[in-house]
Amino acid sequence: MVEPGPLSRRRFAAATATTAASVASVAALTVAAPAAAARPQQLRQPACPPKSTADWATCLAVARALLVVDKDDRPLVPGYEKVLAGGLPRAGTKTAKKVLVVGAGPAGLVAAWLLKRAGHHVTLVEANGNRVGGRVKTFRTGGHEQAAQAFADARQYAEAGAMRIPGSHPLVMGLIAQLGVKKRPFYLVDVDADGKPVNNAWLHVNGVRVRRSAYAKSPRKVNRSFGVPRKYWDTPSGAILRAALDPVRDEFSTLGSDGRRVDKPLPERVRGWARVVQRFGDWSMYRFLTEEAGLDERTVDLVGTLENLTSRLPLSFIHSFISASLISADTEFWELVGGTATLPDALLKEVADVLRLDRRATHIEYWSPDRQGDDDTSHVRADGPHVWIDTVSEGRGGKVVREEFTADLAIVTVPFSGLRQVQVSPLMSYKKRRAVAELHYDSATKVLLEFGRRWWEFSEADWKRELNAVRPGLYEDYRSGKAPADGSLLGVHPSVPAGHITPGQRVHYAANRWATRDQPEAAHIVGGGSVSDNSNRFMINPSHPVDGSQGGVVLASYSWADDASRWDSLDDDARYPHALRGLQQVYGQRVEVFYTGAGRTQSWLRDPYAYGEASVLLPGQHTELLTAIRTPEGPLHFAGDHTSVKPSWIEGALESGVRAALEVHLG
Repeated sequence: MVEPGPLSRRRFAAATATTAASVASVAALTVAAPAAAARPQQLRQPACPPKSTADWATCLAVARALLVVDKDDRPLVPGYEKVLAGGLPRAGTKTAKKVLVVGAGPAGLVAAWLLKRAGHHVTLVEANGNRVGGRVKTFRTGGHEQAAQAFADARQYAEAGAMRIPGSHPLVMGLIAQLGVKKRPFYLVDVDADGKPVNNAWLHVNGVRVRRSAYAKSPRKVNRSFGVPRKYWDTPSGAILRAALDPVRDEFSTLGSDGRRVDKPLPERVRGWARVVQRFGDWSMYRFLTEEAGLDERTVDLVGTLENLTSRLPLSFIHSFISASLISADTEFWELVGGTATLPDALLKEVADVLRLDRRATHIEYWSPDRQGDDDTSHVRADGPHVWIDTVSEGRGGKVVREEFTADLAIVTVPFSGLRQVQVSPLMSYKKRRAVAELHYDSATKVLLEFGRRWWEFSEADWKRELNAVRPGLYEDYRSGKAPADGSLLGVHPSVPAGHITPGQRVHYAANRWATRDQPEAAHIVGGGSVSDNSNRFMINPSHPVDGSQGGVVLASYSWADDASRWDSLDDDARYPHALRGLQQVYGQRVEVFYTGAGRTQSWLRDPYAYGEASVLLPGQHTELLTAIRTPEGPLHFAGDHTSVKPSWIEGALESGVRAALEVHLG
């Protein structure tokens, strides 16, 4: 009850909330109970008391999209796999359609390929005049984009975007096999020389450096550095997070006697996920960890820092929960030999004859019977093309070209953050326009550094040999903290070719070096990666050497959200010495001698074609926006990983590409 007094905005909100709660209570008594009694099986209330604003039907729709099942809870993926492998049924002369596909990322490439194979007349337009693949991008020499040499060693390559493929993603794994693209294991956890997991990469937080394997056995020193309660002193952060999330997982899976999760049968699994969505769809991960799991602020800090949650704590619980369930030590991951871009390379061969690069869509106009009579389309003939798309080239080194494309239907795969800049007429439905305007896209930034030797694989004996080859006594100078820290030792090892370390990098390095110069023992690992609370955050080593090269490229910094924004404010040349400095804090100053000066960096939020790393949703957006995101608007169909519940994964893009191709083919 609101006490009498002057009416303020806060008092008005409190009064409104009280009234709404009272109305809801009455409605529940007078409406919900009789309906439940009339049809107990269909409208039975979920086991978890709902805590979000979404209705049950919406939560079921989100769950079905996540599990990729139809309205009768039948799996769609086996059918999608058959379509990818065998193609769509052949269209006849009278049923073949003229189709425009906008955007040549994985979704657009697959949709165009399927429809072309089925006999439709396809045109694929892509804004980028240099390459296809979207956020599948490999820094490399050559490739279909004929890029300039990426690193000092022309054989080296590294990923700007997608770098690991879960073995649990059937569509992308099947497509890789079908197209003959070579794959090999990606080591999320570091291994020894024999390929055995050892988990010996570093954790470096709050000034404490410890091997990840040692932390798993004895986490007290690290945990106490965060000030967590005594009950968590001896519990690793991963175990704390699993304990917090396991009651949620119990909704759709069971724990086997071997400690592994087993999914419940499909109809029950769908409803379990729907209960999760209904209960926590409006929640952030921070709210869940504090209110539901009951973790204190210090323990949330621990879990967030070590388990890669900090930067996304304010974002959707559902998104982070799905990611936490997928990215684990138990998940089998793969990488593609030659870079992830070899997958769009293979798809490009199938659609090169229908592709138009350097054609950015600026205006989309469409006609639909549902829109007949609208002022914006009254001039359009129903018996002509139903879609018109105006495009413009970027005019690189030449004249700007404007070109119009027409079709019966279109598949738009442009990220909604980019579609926001495209005029669409007539106005799409309000729900679609709201999704285009509000769908949240996150930041993600990578900084990659090349080294003349794979020092992360070194033993201490290897370090001694290589450093003393530069000059006698250098090994001991580093161990005793006597080596100069002014940048004079950057790239001094004989393996480093001259000419790539710019004067600007040396200035940045010398001006921003850290005072601490302690020297940890050799990492002596293959693959895997380290975690730090410095600005680098996550550092990932290559899982395999590049044929013929003794060097390698380290993902020196991988960050998201606010962590990424800190990097995005720096020019590229400033990023490299900063990233090197962060590596040195974790691995020791001596890594500098192998630094070639060549680096690459990718800020996806600043990318003019991606407009962000991926659609990482805000609390409530799964239930508020998902249905509208993927629903066609007349002859306009929508695909891309943002239309799936697997954003940022190639699998989500492929799911959407097959779905949209089926809509167009069968519609």
